[in-house]
Amino acid sequence: MSPDFSVLNGPYLNDILNQPQAIRDSWHGLRTSSAMEGVAELIRRRKFERLLLTGMGSSYYGLHPLALEAAEHGWTPLMLETSELVHHYPGLLNEATLVVAVSQSGQSAETVRLLQYEGKGHAIIAVTNTPGSPLATKADVCVLTHAGDEYSVSALTGGDVSARIGELENAWVVVDDYLRDWNSHVSRLCEELTGIRDIFLVGRGTSLAAAGTGALIIKESDHFHAESMSSAALRHGPFDMLNDSTFVGVFGGDERTRALNDSMVAELWGLGIRCAAISADSDNTACRIPDVVSVVRPLVEILPAQMMTLALAALTGREPGRFQRTTKITAVE
Repeated sequence: MSPDFSVLNGPYLNDILNQPQAIRDSWHGLRTSSAMEGVAELIRRRKFERLLLTGMGSSYYGLHPLALEAAEHGWTPLMLETSELVHHYPGLLNEATLVVAVSQSGQSAETVRLLQYEGKGHAIIAVTNTPGSPLATKADVCVLTHAGDEYSVSALTGGDVSARIGELENAWVVVDDYLRDWNSHVSRLCEELTGIRDIFLVGRGTSLAAAGTGALIIKESDHFHAESMSSAALRHGPFDMLNDSTFVGVFGGDERTRALNDSMVAELWGLGIRCAAISADSDNTACRIPDVVSVVRPLVEILPAQMMTLALAALTGREPGRFQRTTKITAVE
């Protein structure tokens, strides 16, 4: 069956193509906001022993870069899904804990339950897109953004917030450049994904953010099976189930483990497994992301996964991003 590009026209595609403007708006908001000063003041005023990072879905996966950089600056970060936190780890919510809670809506069921634990002594830094939401109004400090949560790390670690925001100034430009060719990217991935039944997205370090979010949006947008895991975890069992109906996207990531990821791509090709490196020098043009500084990489790594969602929709003739059993805001635990 030939791909049907007509099913792509709709709000989901518009959201993808509007990302450059959203990132630009976020940058302007962060540049003029006093939120980062509020984060820095909170750190100076309170002597926290624990950094607890929490969210659900893509908000949770997006915390990987923050966790890694916080660890490099002396924190001991703990990542927990908000549902697990409120039901199984509530004892961590005390005066020694600084919570970074990420929720796009600021009013998901798990987030609302977390806010019911006020008075336990912990402090909350909220990262949300929604001013006036329960999370935004009840947090000690609220960072409003449309482009991710890793911006707060400089304030957490005492770094130069202005320099970090400066690194993000032109992020919207590289995202826009990639998306200008979205039609050709989707066409290329239609060829790659024809006959595929299972997708694995794997990476290491900060790339786990894009891997987790990418697999989630494929499942959510296309009702198609996709899994995310670390590149190392793929070898512990799942590697043996790869066959001619699986596709593996391997994020190149940073230099510390780049050689390991490149080696995996070469091995997969040698075994006849369809795969692609998602990196600045990928042989697959749809998976060739802009070459950017490390803080911007999470923003561009997700782009090929978004193109996969469009390709799968075109192949199946199903409008992407159309909910059947769920809603944009998860109001039930």
